[in-house]
Amino acid sequence: MSETEFPEPQHRFSSLTLVPKADDKLSTRDFKSDQEVRWCPGCGDYAILAAFQSFLPELEIPRENLVIVSGIGCSSRLPYYVNSYGMHSIHGRAPAIASGLAASRPDLSVWVITGDGDALSIGGNHLIHALRRNVNIKILLFNNRIYGLTKGQYSPTSEQGKVTKSTPFGSLDTPFNPISLALGAEAGFVARTIDSDRKHLTSVLRAAADHKGTAFIEIYQNCPIFNDDAFLPVTEPGEREQRVIRLEHGQPVRFGTDGSMGLRFGRFGALEAVPVAEADPDTLVSHDVRADPSYAFALSRLDTSDFAHSPIGVFRSVERASYDDLMTAQIEAARQKQGDGDLADLLAGSDTWQVG
Repeated sequence: MSETEFPEPQHRFSSLTLVPKADDKLSTRDFKSDQEVRWCPGCGDYAILAAFQSFLPELEIPRENLVIVSGIGCSSRLPYYVNSYGMHSIHGRAPAIASGLAASRPDLSVWVITGDGDALSIGGNHLIHALRRNVNIKILLFNNRIYGLTKGQYSPTSEQGKVTKSTPFGSLDTPFNPISLALGAEAGFVARTIDSDRKHLTSVLRAAADHKGTAFIEIYQNCPIFNDDAFLPVTEPGEREQRVIRLEHGQPVRFGTDGSMGLRFGRFGALEAVPVAEADPDTLVSHDVRADPSYAFALSRLDTSDFAHSPIGVFRSVERASYDDLMTAQIEAARQKQGDGDLADLLAGSDTWQVG
């Protein structure tokens, strides 16, 4: 991160709502560190970083109250380039470190930067439990469907049959669907966006920041060196209009030329794409981020390796008690009942004994 000296954190929060000073206006430039940005030319990480830095002033918090925690991978270099507090942690453990920080310091805005290999391989267990606990952190998962930092091995999201340096005859693994995984782990906020769609990416970041609890965002991110054009069907003009399904809360789900296609539930509960003109209007789906999670899960299952129908936007956004709030309330209840206690008495309590 930057060598800039920061003052002590300013606790200017009321019920965890950020209250900025009137004279504390920050700009995108304020969130750019003095470190040289070093990714491969054309990497999608540049676009994500630029969108993230331009969005941060909207939080209206001082830089010393912003913390970015990353794991290991190309994406995990991002904390160096943001002028705030941050930590480049260890492989797959960023959600665990961020959870401890957010639980102990509810005045901070804590963001996790991770990749498909970092979060879904060695870090899979940490990810699902952070989502389940609903700690107040925001997780950005950069998905390029490859191991970029270690030079092109297949990752947990690489499609079956993927030929890489570690799978010269094609990957045999069935890939993870990050959105399905997050929903299955009971995440309260789940979304997907694309690195090259800055407007959409920023809108999803804004929605995640407004959510209390864990927010999970999958970002399709191009790796031009080891997996170039992996997401071309959803980024190429002419193709993307036919394939990308933009989810908007309260709006009918429409896509294709002039919104000619819609979604409806099939016989066994799966969503299917149908021409709007040929369907019963009462059977067509309108998007609801607060619906039963089975609906969001059905949306996530539209994904196929050829990106025939690819939803982007907020799949699910529901409020439930965050782990940090529950923990604080439990500690306060115990203190009211038993007092503050004494650490020395606890360490030398009835379950200790002297040897020799």
